[in-house]
Amino acid sequence: MQQSGAAGGRGCALFSVLGILFFQGVHIVLSLEINADAHVRGYVGEKIKLKCTFKSTSEVTDKLTIDWTYRPPSSSRTESIFHYQSFQYPTTAGTFRDRISWVGNVYKGDASISISNPTLKDNGTFSCAVKNPPDVHHNIPLTELTVTERGFGTMLSSVALLSILVFIPSVVVVVLLLLRMGRKAAGLKKRSKSGYKKSSIEVSDDTDQEEKDECMARLCVRCAECLDSDYEETY
Repeated sequence: MQQSGAAGGRGCALFSVLGILFFQGVHIVLSLEINADAHVRGYVGEKIKLKCTFKSTSEVTDKLTIDWTYRPPSSSRTESIFHYQSFQYPTTAGTFRDRISWVGNVYKGDASISISNPTLKDNGTFSCAVKNPPDVHHNIPLTELTVTERGFGTMLSSVALLSILVFIPSVVVVVLLLLRMGRKAAGLKKRSKSGYKKSSIEVSDDTDQEEKDECMARLCVRCAECLDSDYEETY
């Protein structure tokens, strides 16, 4: 009985140690949360952004690393196209040479990059891996990039939208102005043919003007008479 009790005690102690180690392991092995767009669509010749964000339980240090890789369609071969550790290291070889740009901000949890002058050959799978020691265990999200050429329908829709926003309002304004000018010209022509009768306001305005002119004439005559009388008195 004592041996079995001792064995049971050793078993409990061993279980306790394993439990402590497992408990400690959960706290020691930290993880990162990384998110990226599963599908990205782009057009030939137009810059494409590959978005990648991360959340870490540790502060960002100079030990943080970011690695972007690319895998062509129907292939298991992958190639590194971008590396970051305090500085940016875009690839200097391969099809993505001089076409990868850093557009992220590690202090804001952004590990995004962009591809300039994309072609149909850039179709494939991209992956974003981030490590921020001691946070090194995480998922690696994949992004499927599909590059196509802009069709005539897409270009036509852009032109149509531009026309709606710019040209159509301008045409409407011009048409309204022409209609207004045409109506005004038609009204004047109609008045000239049928004989135009002045309104009471216009008549009163003309009467006031005539009275003013008459008063001015009388004043001028009076002034002339005064001058003549003064001239006669001098003799």
